[in-house]
Amino acid sequence: MYKGKMEEDVKLQRENEKLKVKADAAPEISHLISVSEFSCHCCYDILVNPTTLNCGHSFCRHCLALWDAIEKLFPDAIEQRKEDIHQNSDVAHSLAAFQKHGNDQISAPPNVRRINPRGGGFFSGVLTALTCVADFQTFDPDFVSDVHTAFQKDLLAVLQVVLLGYHWSSREYEDDLLVHKPVAKWTPEEVILWLEQLGPWASLYRDRFLLERVNGRLLLTITDEDFTKTPYHIENSSHRKAIIMELERVKTLGVKPPQNLWEYKAVNPGKSLFLLYALKSSPRLSMLYLYLFDYTEIFLPFIYTICPVQEDEYEDIITKLLDLKDPTWKQWREFIVKYSFLPYQLIAEFAWDWLEIHYWTSRFIIVNAMLLSVLELFSFWRLWSRRELKTIPQRMWSHFWKVSTQGLFVAIFWPLIPQFVCNCLFYWALYFNPIINIDLVVKEVRRLETQVL
Repeated sequence: MYKGKMEEDVKLQRENEKLKVKADAAPEISHLISVSEFSCHCCYDILVNPTTLNCGHSFCRHCLALWDAIEKLFPDAIEQRKEDIHQNSDVAHSLAAFQKHGNDQISAPPNVRRINPRGGGFFSGVLTALTCVADFQTFDPDFVSDVHTAFQKDLLAVLQVVLLGYHWSSREYEDDLLVHKPVAKWTPEEVILWLEQLGPWASLYRDRFLLERVNGRLLLTITDEDFTKTPYHIENSSHRKAIIMELERVKTLGVKPPQNLWEYKAVNPGKSLFLLYALKSSPRLSMLYLYLFDYTEIFLPFIYTICPVQEDEYEDIITKLLDLKDPTWKQWREFIVKYSFLPYQLIAEFAWDWLEIHYWTSRFIIVNAMLLSVLELFSFWRLWSRRELKTIPQRMWSHFWKVSTQGLFVAIFWPLIPQFVCNCLFYWALYFNPIINIDLVVKEVRRLETQVL
């Protein structure tokens, strides 16, 4: 052993002599270089393809590869040694003290970006648009005096929508980052963001993921068995199943699946615009389309939200929402009744369920659904008063062809439509259409009063 130590010292001395000879051309750094400072902490030899870890230690790249391969080559032996270590009370006490010391060094948890439940970013855009137009009216009295003309009302609305579209387009990629970013490149903070969007219950495991600094690459390697052990230790089987199922979706897609309106719009801009206008003008036809052509992705979550299955335990509800089966007859009966008589109520109920995530947007949708229901009742009242109920099938057929023609026209020219124009159309239907419908309801009420008088 002493002889081996002497040989190692002789070897290091020779390497130092070689470096000193080369250092004659650079005397300013010669006294700072030593082979021991560039030694691998695994093989204790000169570094080859140096790789530095987060802790600051450097290793040969092949040494790291061999080190990581140990668990795959000798899993049984490693598992047996882990059990022996855990059974040793002194070692367990030392590990607990070491872990506590590491936790104390973390002065504050990383700043994880959260979704603003009240939609502050976009609502500030609405306020910006309205405020700028209001300022324009303030500084132009002539405009104020003539603003009641139809043309200027339309111009005012267009200015608001354009400004709103520009405001949001500049911020659009803040919330939809993960739906485009490969999961292997996620940071630990982005993994926490993905975890918290699974539901309020996921906050129970937030600190555990933060302490382990789970990034995207590590997330892809975690199995169901790993979640049952330390450090994750997720005992609730329903929570564990929900995380595993969502993780499988992430692995399949390679990115985060959309979990709110803005992420869905970022991934499916054409479909989101189509559904917004289709549900507004033809709710029954649109829901039939979803049933026939988009059953699993949209229709099943939709019907389970508006016609939920009553369960005694909260965990079962979580599992069912992630692993949806065909609706029961009770759900179908409730859905068909609302579908036939109050289709816009279904949309309002769906938006109501998303109030915590889309605070203002859901309220706009609910108000608009109520207004559209009132307008539909006025339409049937007008047909009944004129004794034109027999014309309903013909009107429905004409409406079907009108909507189909418009949809085909948009599908053909969709690649040529600028994204900014699509955003303006989207925000117009979502936020400014309720204002138009309020005006239409007022006109219908006045017309009804005139007929009565």
